[in-house]
Amino acid sequence: MEISSFPIFQEDYSSNFYSLIQEPDPNSMSITNTANKRPGVEMFCNELGTDLLSELLGLDSQMEEQKAKKNVSPVHYTHQDSILESRNKRRSQKMDDSENYLNIVQNQDAFMGSNSGQSSYAKRSRTESYDVMTTSDDSTGGAGGSSQRRLWVKTRSKAWWEQVNSPDFPEEEFKKAFRMSRATFNMICEELEPAVTKKDTMLRLAIPVRQRVAVCIWRLATGEALREVSKRFGLGISTCHKLVLEGCSAIRSVLMPKFLQWPDGNRMEEIKREFEFVSGIPNVGGAMYTTHVPIIAPKINVAAYFNKRHTERNQKTSYSITVQGVVDPRGVFTDICIGWPGSMTDDQVLENSALFQRASRGVLKDAWVVGSSGYPLMDWVLVPYTHQNLTWTQHALNEKIEEVQRVAKDSFMRLKARWSCLQKRTEMKLQDLPVVLGACCVLHNICEMRNEDLNPELKFNLFDDEIIPVNNSRSVNAMHTRDQIAHKLLHHNLTGMNVM
Repeated sequence: MEISSFPIFQEDYSSNFYSLIQEPDPNSMSITNTANKRPGVEMFCNELGTDLLSELLGLDSQMEEQKAKKNVSPVHYTHQDSILESRNKRRSQKMDDSENYLNIVQNQDAFMGSNSGQSSYAKRSRTESYDVMTTSDDSTGGAGGSSQRRLWVKTRSKAWWEQVNSPDFPEEEFKKAFRMSRATFNMICEELEPAVTKKDTMLRLAIPVRQRVAVCIWRLATGEALREVSKRFGLGISTCHKLVLEGCSAIRSVLMPKFLQWPDGNRMEEIKREFEFVSGIPNVGGAMYTTHVPIIAPKINVAAYFNKRHTERNQKTSYSITVQGVVDPRGVFTDICIGWPGSMTDDQVLENSALFQRASRGVLKDAWVVGSSGYPLMDWVLVPYTHQNLTWTQHALNEKIEEVQRVAKDSFMRLKARWSCLQKRTEMKLQDLPVVLGACCVLHNICEMRNEDLNPELKFNLFDDEIIPVNNSRSVNAMHTRDQIAHKLLHHNLTGMNVM
């Protein structure tokens, strides 16, 4: 690897340069257009034409004399070869002189010219530094050796990443940067290694797996602009953007099937027991919540993504997409639905989710999914009472439902607090956001399963107004079952309320 630089001019070089760029005498200029010719080209052509004509005439006369003879030996054009060789030598010498002249002009511009403004090459050299990477290519080389390719790469500092990647880097600082411990980060790198590993090429070395994963996670954790990611990791902005998308895609394809899936029979029974221990409500298989992620106004179908509630609250036009999730008692996602426009209400998002289709097939007939008042009451969705003048029994059930609902809401608060990219509008394209948000949910599950503590300074206040559906009770059987649950909680003293 070599560092390109400009040579320092000697005194004799400067004098030669000034002699080359002196203004020509107008009286001595010919009327032919020779302004674009290289120095000495016209003189070279005149000399070459005279010599070549005389030589060729002499050669023709000798050939005619030899043909007149009967016994002639094969003719070897040694004289002509010498003429062509001398001509090529003179031409290469003139070309070298011309190239030297151009190099002198370029180097003099770079050396003198911050005020002249005539050389963009000189300006670029003063503001940026580049490395020259030379690589050999045996397939294109001749018999005498191999050719070399040169790749210009901008020099960027990787000091921050090298410091963070060092084993001596403090654990607390590492966790602050990536929202997880070093052991969890290493586990993720091992899982993603087969999917994100790239091979070295002739022109450059592949980015290591740890650096690829670190770029993705740090971007999701901090929500910083790609320019800041580029400075931290010593990579190009476009490269960082590509690594983030590739990392999120790998997380979705490799880690999501392992760390985010609907619980099987045994796990569902455990979830029901844990929720019943907390709330006293039997057969609760999950807590459901829907949040909004702000986005930049899309170019297509803008009205669908307009968020009226956030606009009224923030006094600023807001656009968003929705994230619906079901969590277990530990706050781990067991189902997610991402990407529906922000103008849709919670019940509309639910009706368009895979969870709703799964329940329609009878998969959730023996379990409740507890939701807020923004969802309708159905055979498998348990929501609080929303009418006025509640009885003690109804009020007691609402309190228990709120305890279950708090598990889901706290989980979403930790999700947005841990991955700051969800808190503000991002420059990512709308079609890329579902993959990125899905990766955040998977990483959230990994941190929750491995008991990764969240820094209290990262606390995020969740805001999502709930709109009560017009038809908030869609099952008569569910209404009777809810009344029975409320009666049981009150009369078995499971509500925490003393009956007079």
